[in-house]
Amino acid sequence: MRRESTPASILRRAPTAKHRLEQAVGWLLRGATYLVLLCGALIFGDIVWKGAKTVFQPTAPFINVAFFTEAPESLYVFEHAGKKYELGDRAYRAFTEELALAAKARGEAPPAIKAESYVYSAGGIFPNIVGTALLVLGAMIIALVLGVSAAVYLNEYARPGKFITAIRLAIMNLAGVPSIVFGLFGFGLFVVFFGWNVSLLAGWFTLAFMVLPVVITASEEALKAVPKSFREGSLALGATKWQTISRNVLPYALPGILTSSILGIARAAGETAPIMFTAAYVVRDQLPWQGLAKWTDFFFQGVMALPYHIYVVSSKIPQNEYTERVQYGTAFVFLLLVALIATASILLRNRLRNRYRW
Repeated sequence: MRRESTPASILRRAPTAKHRLEQAVGWLLRGATYLVLLCGALIFGDIVWKGAKTVFQPTAPFINVAFFTEAPESLYVFEHAGKKYELGDRAYRAFTEELALAAKARGEAPPAIKAESYVYSAGGIFPNIVGTALLVLGAMIIALVLGVSAAVYLNEYARPGKFITAIRLAIMNLAGVPSIVFGLFGFGLFVVFFGWNVSLLAGWFTLAFMVLPVVITASEEALKAVPKSFREGSLALGATKWQTISRNVLPYALPGILTSSILGIARAAGETAPIMFTAAYVVRDQLPWQGLAKWTDFFFQGVMALPYHIYVVSSKIPQNEYTERVQYGTAFVFLLLVALIATASILLRNRLRNRYRW
């Protein structure tokens, strides 16, 4: 027996004004999303395209090793014997000394060189990379210890009430405080009151306090996601409250806690104002572990940092084609460093997620 098929046009509703409005709103939201993604892609693409010209080079070893291993220097641009030179500060001094010695050997006066100098346009950013990595890692360790401890108390020990509600409200409000306020807070408390001066320790605690709201909120949500039966089963077997939390709750909440660390890294690494007041120097000759009288001095050393270096090179010195190379090259390396730390956190989170399944 042949079955008659119903035409699709009969089952289809006639579009109404309400449906057309819904479709228009949907396309508007979709277009806004794609526009945001496009703007982000253009910004990152511009940084990668221009920054790669500084980081990479067409000849072996195909990577600008000096940019990763040297400290920032002034650039000297000049012409000598019909040839144009672009030399960093150390190379320029060696070059002029060599010319002076050669002229002295011939019994002549040293040649006059008219060079134009450009601050921070030569050398590399190795001290900035080291300082940024130290600041981010130290701040995240402090933030995770304090944040997870606070989340455990709020979710596992605290009894619901007005006081706990006020604490949660304060944490949410703290997340909206501008970074410049955290910088002034860190300067007043850690640099001046505690007498830590501009140092790694002051920068660590300032950045840690800044990302604490994100870490506490995400960690508390991760603890809430662990089934209540895990706690009840452990307690029924005679385990103490802390044994239950440390062995049956925290391990299963670790993936969510590491998610909070990823969000915290993205904010802590990119902040300029807090470290400008508490931890960062424009120029520092030595790395934090060099020239120490005792090992504890390491924590009281100021550092150079990538976001502060970008700020100084972009706004505090005259702009030209040479400073532009440093700006985009530093921004490109900065994105790579943040992506590397975040990727490591994601891989660790996925590994823990596969290990602790329920």
